[in-house]
Amino acid sequence: MPLLRMASKIEKKLVDEVSGWLKIFSDGSVERTWTGPDEVKPLITPVPPSNDTFIDGVATKHVIIDEENGIWIRIYLPRTALDRKTHTKLGVAIHFHGGGFCVSHADWQMYNHFISRLVTTSNVICVSVDYRLAPEHRLPAAIDDCFAAVAWLGQISRREKEESWLAQYADFERCVLIGDSSGGNLVHHVAVRAVACEEELQPLSLRGCVALHPGFVRSERSKSELEIWPDSAFLTMEMVDKFLGLGLPVGSTKDHPITNPMGAQSQPLDKLKFPPFLVGVAERDLMRDTQMEYCEAMRSAGHDVEIFVSENVTHCFYLNQLAVDFNKHVGEETATLLQVIDRFISRCFAR
Repeated sequence: MPLLRMASKIEKKLVDEVSGWLKIFSDGSVERTWTGPDEVKPLITPVPPSNDTFIDGVATKHVIIDEENGIWIRIYLPRTALDRKTHTKLGVAIHFHGGGFCVSHADWQMYNHFISRLVTTSNVICVSVDYRLAPEHRLPAAIDDCFAAVAWLGQISRREKEESWLAQYADFERCVLIGDSSGGNLVHHVAVRAVACEEELQPLSLRGCVALHPGFVRSERSKSELEIWPDSAFLTMEMVDKFLGLGLPVGSTKDHPITNPMGAQSQPLDKLKFPPFLVGVAERDLMRDTQMEYCEAMRSAGHDVEIFVSENVTHCFYLNQLAVDFNKHVGEETATLLQVIDRFISRCFAR
């Protein structure tokens, strides 16, 4: 028996890795222990839910919505929801996190910090979805899970299921989707599904979509990918290539419709329906050019797409709390981005 145990240990070999983020072993197991710079660790540390305690004006709680698949949500409730003077329920932002479909969770510090600011700036409730990750669960698993969360919220809106905060404080007739990086891809594809079955979701109503630095790419390198942009912990070319290789269906290229919805393999955009879109682009993002290609393709197909470019910053800069707090330019660009999102959400809710 000891020899068998020793043999099984020897058989487990490292077969692939994404520097700093994950390792894949020969037995199919995946290890997601951060091995990069120490300064990143606080950003990816889980923040426990505060439940009924408001921290900086926001309370958080976790709810399991699919035990079989392990899908759960983190709800952000601003204190303003409890204002009995207005008796007004708050609109809902449904958030999909990034991470190349392979890493990241809804309770990481970088999301807790940004989404807490979002809900207080825009006076909305946020429901952030923690979906299954690749390579254990390749795409379209993440799309399925995120849409399942929207469908679950539809059930809450019809009182077919119960969740106390949402039942008491959420106005499901005013919902927006919001996602960053690969979460921006999820916004696009979940919106397609939601609009296609909007009657079944009622009274939940999707009014708009916010895709921040979405991970739209193509097989042929874009100009911004070929230029020498500074690497960051949030995005390198290795991460783009390896995460998508691990996340897309086996045998797929970056021209797959999930990562290249404006490409030849995708359903024509003019055959699809969308609510208004806000696409956030960072000037120094590796994927800047393909994000702009997506915007132009959507506009050419007749869709309402607003573009906002953050100047002299990199991919998902607003998630780096250290830079936001101590770099004046990053802090100012983050505040401006939040204001732009707030104006867009207000426009969508007024429709």
